[in-house]
Amino acid sequence: MHPSESLNNKQVALGIHPLRFLLWLMIISITMMFAAFTSAYIVRRGEGGWLEFDLPSGLLFNSAVIVLSSAAMQLAWFSARRDELRRVQWAMLATFALGVLFLIGQWQVWEELVQSKIFFGGADSNPAGSFVYVLTGVHGFHLITGLVFLLVVLLKSLRFQVHSRQMMAMTNGAIYWHFLGGLWLYLYLFLLLNH
Repeated sequence: MHPSESLNNKQVALGIHPLRFLLWLMIISITMMFAAFTSAYIVRRGEGGWLEFDLPSGLLFNSAVIVLSSAAMQLAWFSARRDELRRVQWAMLATFALGVLFLIGQWQVWEELVQSKIFFGGADSNPAGSFVYVLTGVHGFHLITGLVFLLVVLLKSLRFQVHSRQMMAMTNGAIYWHFLGGLWLYLYLFLLLNH
């Protein structure tokens, strides 16, 4: 039996493509990591010695940017299903640009924290500020991995390799990007409600 036939048999047996299965494993592990971070935040806050400060205003701007990027990604997905390949390319480009804008916004949020004398570490740091850096920083790292996914899909779309009969890369990219957007909205609301 040819190795690719064996892979196809496994796909049928599992009922899910191996790449989709790996994606879901990754999403589950990231969810568990952020559940641990936010649980640690609540426990540490309850121990006292917690500095209360206003959250940077840039977090709201970044929330709007990530919602727009998710909408652009969904437009790309719908366009691919309808074989509107130019619209796929423009929507993927918009999604990627908004993702980069989000990261720039996160950097500005960190600058705003530093200007407010809220530091990640050192003698002048406080766990309240450190948690904000960790939550936004680790999410930012995963967003960079999402941008890599988007770049792969964008390049495939420029080679006309994303269309209604070839949706795996587009769908996986959309699932991961929407997950990152949802995760960000969860983190933002968590910080608003627990800060």
